[in-house]
Amino acid sequence: MNTSAMATIVADRALAVVRAPKIPDPVALANALAQSGIRALELTFTTPDVLEYLRVAAASRAVLGVGTVLTADQARAAVDSGAQFLVTPGIRAGIAKIGADHQVPVIMGALTPTEVLEALDLGAAAVKIFPASTLGPRYFKDLRGPVPDVALIPSGGVNAGNAADFLAHGAVAVTAGTDVVPPQAVASGNWLDISARTASFVQSLN
Repeated sequence: MNTSAMATIVADRALAVVRAPKIPDPVALANALAQSGIRALELTFTTPDVLEYLRVAAASRAVLGVGTVLTADQARAAVDSGAQFLVTPGIRAGIAKIGADHQVPVIMGALTPTEVLEALDLGAAAVKIFPASTLGPRYFKDLRGPVPDVALIPSGGVNAGNAADFLAHGAVAVTAGTDVVPPQAVASGNWLDISARTASFVQSLN
């Protein structure tokens, strides 16, 4: 397994998730995030033409992944387009196999202890807990009781006000979503705003 993408996410304790109607300059977006402290960027299949943006962003300094991967065909296309990690919203055995076949780590979505264990059985490099804000940081401490070595990443409702709490309760990293990369700021190419938001978010982790 190529572990460099996960190593970067764990080292930064964060990855940025971008959901936007368009990305006018994927390289500028990725570099704005990376230079402010979040080097891993998850583009998603909810963005039209996401794989073209992924290919363009390869010229940046970021570690690039693709999220909202629902099918094995999407996973294969993402890997072929240069994805260094894959993220699913739920348990997807076919996507896990694509990741294993191509040595690309899969961050698999789960919520319950049973789903977390199933994700680990399928070889998930980390488990994304969604929606994290519904259950709160203490849920992460509870999950790590029976499964102390699982790499948990909260997603959904994570912001500068609660991110450090998730880390303190056992998450290995957190997702920086619309608070850091608002869709309108991405679509309008407001990279200075995104850089400032990223720096503020990273500072909140300490």
